[in-house]
Amino acid sequence: MPPRRLGATLAATVTTVAAVLSAAPAAHADSLEYVALGDSYSAASGVQPSDPDASPLCLRSSLNYPHVIAAETGASLTDVTCGAAETRHFTAAQYPGVPPQVDALGADTDVVTMTIGGNDSGVFISAILACGSAGILALGQGSPCHDIYGSYFEDTIRDTTYPALVSALEAVRDKAPAADVAILGYPWILPATTGCFDKMPVADGDVPYLRGLQATLNDAVGRAAEATGVTYVDMSEASEGHDACQAPDVRWIEPVLQGSNPVVVHPNAQGEAAMAGEAMDALGLS
Repeated sequence: MPPRRLGATLAATVTTVAAVLSAAPAAHADSLEYVALGDSYSAASGVQPSDPDASPLCLRSSLNYPHVIAAETGASLTDVTCGAAETRHFTAAQYPGVPPQVDALGADTDVVTMTIGGNDSGVFISAILACGSAGILALGQGSPCHDIYGSYFEDTIRDTTYPALVSALEAVRDKAPAADVAILGYPWILPATTGCFDKMPVADGDVPYLRGLQATLNDAVGRAAEATGVTYVDMSEASEGHDACQAPDVRWIEPVLQGSNPVVVHPNAQGEAAMAGEAMDALGLS
């Protein structure tokens, strides 16, 4: 090859390599800055493998729906989800070394997702466990939980959990004003009417009672989202027929007994993947 042509070829090669190298940081800079907040339904507590970057106290899985979303979209993920989190842990430390969740947010945050509210005031998961205990004592008959608690749980959600949700979402908005924020509803835990005693040790008459309680919680989540301009990801339709009473290859929620998750009444990997899909669709990330 003549020297002049060889020089031109080398110059072109150097220019191409330089362009590739300079483009790599730009591509990284353009990736979505995604922050995942929330409780055990967002952390996928009990699903293996565990997230090595998480505090052991948070029981966070590397297969939780935020990790699925990040893998599907190429987003840069900051995951601060933590099992047992309440709305107050958005602005206050949950454990030593586990700071307030909104500390992970900033002006450059592009996307935020979460589930939150189910642990507030001991409702939802605590109610299901309380009703399970009552169901066992009643051998699955009657409606002992409804008889004991009546409207207590639903009243607490409307009077206490709802305003706490609004405050939590406002705190997220204040810290990440430019972000697309989504809060997911909780997937159905029980069928609408007929349960599955003893996999879910809830008395027959308390199945619709607990289903109504979950509907009340999801309604509060949706209303809080509307009040603060946040996207509500309604899991009700998608999760119908995937409750804890279904077969292992169908259910998204693991039951109290005969399940695969040591953290009972929580999503399995299938459920987390489904939550990721619904969240991506709602945020236009699919």
